[in-house]
Amino acid sequence: MNKIILINISGDDRPGLTSSLAKILAGYNVRILDIGQAVVHDALALGMLIEVPQDFTPLKKDLLVRAHDLDLKIKFSPVSAEAFDQWVRAQGKFRFIITVLGREITAEQFARITDTVSRNNFNIDLIERLSGRLSLTGRLDNANACVELEISGIVDSSPALRAELMGLTQQFEIDIAIQRESIFRRNRRLFVFDMDSTLIEAEVIDELAKLHGVGDKVSAITASAMRGELDFKQSFTKRVALLAGLPESRLEDVVRTIPLAGGAERLIQTLKSLGYKTGVLSGGFTFFGRHLQNRLGIDYVYANELETANGAVTGRVVGEIVDGKKKAELLKMLADQENISVDQVVAVGDGANDLPMLNLAGMGIAFHAKPLVRQSASHSVSHLGLDALLYLIGVRDRDLDNTQFRSSAADA
Repeated sequence: MNKIILINISGDDRPGLTSSLAKILAGYNVRILDIGQAVVHDALALGMLIEVPQDFTPLKKDLLVRAHDLDLKIKFSPVSAEAFDQWVRAQGKFRFIITVLGREITAEQFARITDTVSRNNFNIDLIERLSGRLSLTGRLDNANACVELEISGIVDSSPALRAELMGLTQQFEIDIAIQRESIFRRNRRLFVFDMDSTLIEAEVIDELAKLHGVGDKVSAITASAMRGELDFKQSFTKRVALLAGLPESRLEDVVRTIPLAGGAERLIQTLKSLGYKTGVLSGGFTFFGRHLQNRLGIDYVYANELETANGAVTGRVVGEIVDGKKKAELLKMLADQENISVDQVVAVGDGANDLPMLNLAGMGIAFHAKPLVRQSASHSVSHLGLDALLYLIGVRDRDLDNTQFRSSAADA
């Protein structure tokens, strides 16, 4: 029976190292069973699991000489047949992706995260930085920091792990997402967004109410709904009724004054360039949704049609009110229309009214959300802009840095 050897190689990285070592292996007709390589700050770490003939001495000697010539450290570790068989059988492990996001990631934060992973009986298989390289003044530059960990375990203890990681986000100014590693994670096709306080930085109905002099009354109804005294449809109907008589021309004032959420434009342009479909599923109003559709190139907009007559708002909406239940129905409809699974949909929102669609989507993200929504959603982002969601689908900053991509994004 042939021997199984684990080779570990380390040293300063430069072009041609791996090729030079692989040529020696090729000369001995070696079979490569596993291989992995990483480079951190120009330092190489290369591991290979190989099957070699019984007489390993000549190959070992040649590798030692070549490693010395290349100024590399090399270590050989025999692997027993039993250990190899156990490794092969472990292919059925539960696998997850942990994404850590913040303005910076400190050693204390990383220690707490990795300790939590270990205590929940998961092993860290791979760590990769997705954000760009940080300068020493990274925080002043408003830069992002993002690290992705691939973990695996024999038992699925992810609910307990998720709960502990969410606790860490309360202690540190970071966000932590954990998602199952699957084919759907790598093949999302549709993003749907709530609009008010998600894609834009305000609630349109509140801004209209202020223009009409009924801001306090609308806020009181909103507070009553937050206490559970009114459901969304009841509170929405009461608030819209207070807008009766508002000149239709004032709608354009709101369109001009409410800004996009930070990172929204970059996120939508990037998604479009990558071939994703995008949609707005909102309990807000279609007049603002159409404005976003024209500005950002969003594919679908579903919201409430604010009725106007004789140049003024009537205090009613046309058709069915878009509430939480309707948002989930619309998400399912769009997934069917695009011929994709709901597991391939990412939903983003901030309020309790968004929870039905967040829980239905393959990835539901509470974005700068209320505490109840953060606790109920499977993922939350509270410290970075909307473009940080790109990290959750595996996009690296360096993927977006080449001129060709920037050009296509600008044309989108």
